[in-house]
Amino acid sequence: MAVPKTMKAVVLRGRLKVNTEEVPAPEIRDPRDVIIKVSLAGLCGSDLHQYRGEEPYGFVMGHEVVGEIVETGSAVKKFKIGDKVLSSFCTSCGECSNCQAGWTARCPIGTVPGQPSIAGAQAEYFRLPLADSTLFPVPDDIPAELMLLMADILPTGFSVAMNARMLSGKIETKGVAVVIGCGPVGLCAITSATTMYETVFATDLYIPRLEAAKRHGAIALPLADLEEELSKRTDGQGADAVLEVVGHPSAMVTAMKLARPCGVISSCGVHSREIGLDGEMLYDKNLRLQFGRCSVRTYYPYALEILRQNQELFSTFIEHKVSLDQAQEYYTLFEQNKIAKTVFVP
Repeated sequence: MAVPKTMKAVVLRGRLKVNTEEVPAPEIRDPRDVIIKVSLAGLCGSDLHQYRGEEPYGFVMGHEVVGEIVETGSAVKKFKIGDKVLSSFCTSCGECSNCQAGWTARCPIGTVPGQPSIAGAQAEYFRLPLADSTLFPVPDDIPAELMLLMADILPTGFSVAMNARMLSGKIETKGVAVVIGCGPVGLCAITSATTMYETVFATDLYIPRLEAAKRHGAIALPLADLEEELSKRTDGQGADAVLEVVGHPSAMVTAMKLARPCGVISSCGVHSREIGLDGEMLYDKNLRLQFGRCSVRTYYPYALEILRQNQELFSTFIEHKVSLDQAQEYYTLFEQNKIAKTVFVP
């Protein structure tokens, strides 16, 4: 299949402004590249950091993609033209010391598409670098729209729960966890946490999200009610683990308050500003903290099993499937917390 000279793409043009434009289609730049004809491209909470004005403008958005390979570089060995594939949201070489240790999110030559340095996937075609160590085949037994969750949010939700469990040094399924934030990543974290903790609470400032959190297995309550119920169930001690997926300083303050002495705070929220931590509380509670981006390749097999066992639960997870031409409308609704998971269908 020949790639055309131009294509439609969602381009960031200002604060809270995206345009659907005709732009040059991507070309192979490196022998390790592939060109993907995009079938589905996700709208992710992380996209809102750029959309709200925290990045320069003028680039194609998006980092979640499922599609078909239409061109390959000469060094690509594991994939071929015609393969149906899913890309991790973060590229990685698979060879450096970080990748070998399983920290693929911190590969020194890896990157996250959908920023000024590399065009994103909310487009008809997408160039992916480091294909052999970044792509996954789409299995036959899971629908493509569910597999899109594996590009970022489900491995991220699994990792934030697993990091807390590993940091606590406990393997058995017991204890109490709290998930702060019930957007798409938060829901993935809830489902994952229910396999690792006996009781999972969840909260969100946007109250309508709590119903979805309940469907995913959480005791979902407004924050004031959650604090009261958590205190009752833990004899005033607090949660063994608090999973923070919001990426806002106030969420981190809440996490510290909800954690028990010697508890764990695991954060996958994208913190783009300074966080003021209460040193006295950290000391008095002996809190343990884990931050950062998910290494999708490391957690992928485990997150895939979560998805495979919960396909019915996730079957209604994607609320909207829309065209690229509707990007501005759905970015606006998503930024205002009026909709949940949305995907673009070029």
